[in-house]
Amino acid sequence: MNTKPLIEAWLPDLIAWRHDFHAHPETAFEEVRTAARVAELLQSFGIDVHTGIGRTGVVGVLRSGTSRRCIGLRADMDALCVHEANAFSHRSQHDGRMHACGHDGHTAMLLGAARYLAETRHFDGTVNFIFQPAEENEGGGREMLEDGLFERFPCDAVYGLHNWPGMAVGHFGIMPGPMMASYDIFEITVKGRGAHAAMPHNGIDPVTLAASVVHELQTIASRNVPPVDAAVVSVTQIHGGDTWNVISPEVVLRGTTRAFKPEVQDLIEQRMRQICQGLATAHQAEIALRYERRYPPTVNSVAEAGIATKVMRQVAGGENVHTDLQPTMGAEDFAFLLQKRPGAYGWIGNGPGVTGCLLHNPNYDFNDDILPLGVAYWAALAQEKLNLPTDATSSL
Repeated sequence: MNTKPLIEAWLPDLIAWRHDFHAHPETAFEEVRTAARVAELLQSFGIDVHTGIGRTGVVGVLRSGTSRRCIGLRADMDALCVHEANAFSHRSQHDGRMHACGHDGHTAMLLGAARYLAETRHFDGTVNFIFQPAEENEGGGREMLEDGLFERFPCDAVYGLHNWPGMAVGHFGIMPGPMMASYDIFEITVKGRGAHAAMPHNGIDPVTLAASVVHELQTIASRNVPPVDAAVVSVTQIHGGDTWNVISPEVVLRGTTRAFKPEVQDLIEQRMRQICQGLATAHQAEIALRYERRYPPTVNSVAEAGIATKVMRQVAGGENVHTDLQPTMGAEDFAFLLQKRPGAYGWIGNGPGVTGCLLHNPNYDFNDDILPLGVAYWAALAQEKLNLPTDATSSL
């Protein structure tokens, strides 16, 4: 692996930053301490710092040379509402909040790259280090865009990176096209007529009707979406009733849908509305659907995925870069940035995907061994995109 002695020498600092973030997790739009620490470190590297972007986001701007070319490198900062089960010294100090997805490591890696590029400055152009809040569920990427991210900090292309349990340490994964799916949520309220459970004919039972709704929703992916496309419709909550002998007047269903294509998203929502309307009419009930588009699919542009692949091979070796991946039905709000600028989102191996190392698991911990490799990738990517004139002789 081509991580260079300078980066390796910083490993204790990288670990210290990562452990500090892990011990002090902050959830969506509450990343006040995290953002302040990020800003403090960037300033110590001599980088121009801008705070409060998208509420709690931070952007560091580093310029070198005279070129107008510019690149955006993005890391997420937020934690999850998870009770940590680990017992190590850097475990969460805030009960019920935890870095269970590795954003602490993502932040530390990008800080390391900022430090390296600020010290070496072997590039010609501008690097925007984007530290984003609220990736988990709340759309911090969208908030930063609405706050003028790319107008204030122009980027010719933008790149993201996420640790990936189950992929070996020292390996990367990336490909053009979809990497992750869309993320939509829904709430269905089924209103019937309450009655005594012993006399169901006097009521309109929303429980049996809700069961029909759940069953029919499963036909969308199996019978409406073309078999060559991917779709998920999952009902994850059912709420209704309070006791054994009363037919409740109302049941609420909640869940999520996933797809890789906007047209499949449209089809899923359309069919859900038709199913709800049809069943309501057939059973003389009321069914209301609230459908919310959260994150679009994360789709890599071809050219930028190619550049990222080239750089990954430089730092990890060609045999350790995987481009024949299956995209995941998980979602990422980096997708919003990719809707505005060309770019690519990749994975860096976090090690064996055993139960305790899975994302969003209470025993998860980011693998410190991959910190230098992540730093090397970010630094090499910036230098590749903002390469100096051909007579320059030094390199990463």
